[in-house]
Parts: sequence; structure tokens; C-alpha cells
Amino acid sequence: MRSESLDLQKDVITWRRHLHENAELSYQEYQTSDYIYRIVSTFPGVTVTRPTKTSVYAVLKGGKETTERTYTIAFRADIDALPIMEEADIEFKSKNPGVMHACGHDVHAAMLLGTVKALAEKQNELSGEFRFIFQHAEEVTPGGAIELVEKGVMEGVDYVFALHVYPYEEAGKFTMRAGAMNAAGDDFEIKIIGSGGHASTPELTVDPLIVGAEIATNISHVVARKLPILKAPVITVTKFNCGNSLNVIADTAELGGTIRSHDPEVRIQARDYLEQVVRGIAAAHGAEVEVKWDIGCAAVINDEKATAITKSVAEELVGPENVISLEEPLFGAEDFAAYSEAVPASMQFIGVHNASFGQAYPLHHPKFKVDEEAMQYGVSYFVKIAEKFSAGLR
Repeated sequence: MRSESLDLQKDVITWRRHLHENAELSYQEYQTSDYIYRIVSTFPGVTVTRPTKTSVYAVLKGGKETTERTYTIAFRADIDALPIMEEADIEFKSKNPGVMHACGHDVHAAMLLGTVKALAEKQNELSGEFRFIFQHAEEVTPGGAIELVEKGVMEGVDYVFALHVYPYEEAGKFTMRAGAMNAAGDDFEIKIIGSGGHASTPELTVDPLIVGAEIATNISHVVARKLPILKAPVITVTKFNCGNSLNVIADTAELGGTIRSHDPEVRIQARDYLEQVVRGIAAAHGAEVEVKWDIGCAAVINDEKATAITKSVAEELVGPENVISLEEPLFGAEDFAAYSEAVPASMQFIGVHNASFGQAYPLHHPKFKVDEEAMQYGVSYFVKIAEKFSAGLR
């Protein structure tokens, strides 16, 4: 391996560890974005700006003249962390108690930093324009991606690409899919207003706990019965609060949860059906109900042509046997959808597990852990995509 590659790999690991140790929550990524800005500002030929207070946007224009068509290509990495207390057995744990990069955004940002540096060093060998988006606030709705699209980062872009860490495959493997990749995510809050009283005389009350329990039990399968089975969403109740005394029936109960869907029409229908079920059950018991929605990001849709390009690059990099097809879309939400709605896009998964870790902990787990060797593949993947477009996709 060339010494320059080894030096870049060391840099990427150093950057990742700094970001991991200094994890910051959504919309609070001040030190994170300052750190990224300072690093990118040292790369020759790169223009760096701050579209928002906690994001970074960089542009590199190739210096090679060509008679071929040139492309404007964007790469995106998210940079925010999660409100999780880290339990992973690593030396560079988060220094911010209760805040952890448990979704790999530190890895995403470090790989993109490595990509900017590698491409900046070969600027005169490239044609076209390359944009690098270090995005804030992916972990909260509606997400920072929408804000950056509104700021114009996708204007004139031909294709946009991203990688997401995947803890279920080992370093040196990619998992890919064209079409629907991630789900739309819409959260709901339900307030049930009953009439409380003494626990010894439930017949004199309208018990919101009983109403809430019936709602929680029924909304998933009732809604699913009304929608095409192959397009049915996932509906999950994640919160149920009612009362604080053992001999008192409370006046109100509060439920909350999320709907995950891939089809745009089903997404709307699922919300309508959920409200019908909730209001019907409440009315049957004589209770009142309030339903509030937090409409999140849309589903990520990977463009067929963009995905074919990324698949070709990944196969060149690690061999076809290490590029795995994802048969079904995932139900996790991802605000990369804002970019995929704006221009042809491809967000794929990069394996980050190592067999020596033992159990592969999922994303958002306090023991989530990454094999840092995976990052070299991520950097090479992005660089090869840029080179392919620079050569006119020949």
C-alpha cells in the first residue's frame, strides 16, 4: 500500500476518534462543525462555507479540461450524535456524558473528510464539480437535510451519494439496494380524555387506561387490514402514560408511537386509518381523544442508474462476492430522503463489524462498535465514484 494511502488512513482514524470523543446532539454540533470546517479549510482548492450554524458545505472544482460532458456530484455525511450513555469497550469513549455516536455519524464524517482530502490532492486530474455536505441534525425530525436542500446545496447537482454504517456485515463488504431503501417516519401523540374516580367504582368512570390499552392493542392490525399486504406499514406504540396512584383511576392517558412506510400513498392512508381507529374506540367508551402528528422525512428512494454506478464501484473495490443485495427495504427512517427527492441519489450500506467483537450490536445501542478498517473502503468508494464521473462515466 502506498505511503500516502497509509497516511490518509491514519488521518481518517484520528478524525473519527476526535469526533467520537466529542459527540454532540442535533442542532448542537458547534464544536463538531468547527472541527470539520478547520480541517477542510486546509485542503487546497476547496471552498468552504457554513450554510447553517452547525453544518459545513465544501466545493471542489476539477482542474482538468475536457470535451466530455461534466457532472456535478454531491456526497453527504451526517454529523450529529444521540442521547445515549456509551457502554462500548473502547479507549476513546465520548467525553460528553449521555451523548454518543451510536449511529456511526462520526464514521460518516471522517470518511467524507478523507474523500475531500484525497480528491483535493488530485484536483488537476479531475473534471466537473464535487460538493461535500457535512449535515447537522439527521437524528431529529424533520431533519437537517430539508434545511440544506432549501439552502440550495442540491441546485445543479446531477447525482448525490452517501454511505451508512451497517453493523450486520463485516468491514470490506457493502450492502446495496435500488428503489426504496429506508422508510418514511411519522410520529403520533394520542391523548385520551376520560373521567377518573376511585378504583373501587370503575363503573362510575370513563377509564382512559382501558381505552388506551384497547387502542394500543388494535391500531397495528386494524390499519394493516385496510392496506395492501405488500405495502403495509409498521405501526409501533412506544409510549403509554396513565395515572400515578394505585387506587385512583386517572382522567387522562397519553400514548405515542411511530408509523414507518415506504409507499407515499400508504403513508397518508395509514395516518387517516389510525385516526379512524383511535376515534372509534374512544367514542365507543365515551371518551374524548386528541391526535397530534410530527410528520417526518419521506422514504429514501435509490435511483436505479445511481445505484448501478455505486454497485459497479463497490464490486471493483471489494469484489462482487462482497457486495450483498438487500432484498427488502428497511423500516428505519433517514433524512437523506430530502436529497433523493431532489436529485437522483444512492445511499448504500458499508459493513463495519469485526468477528473479534463478538455480538454485533445494532445502531442506536450503547455498545455499538465499529471496525475502523472499514473506513478505508468508504473513502475509496467515494473517490472511485468521483473518478468515474470525472471520466465521463465511460
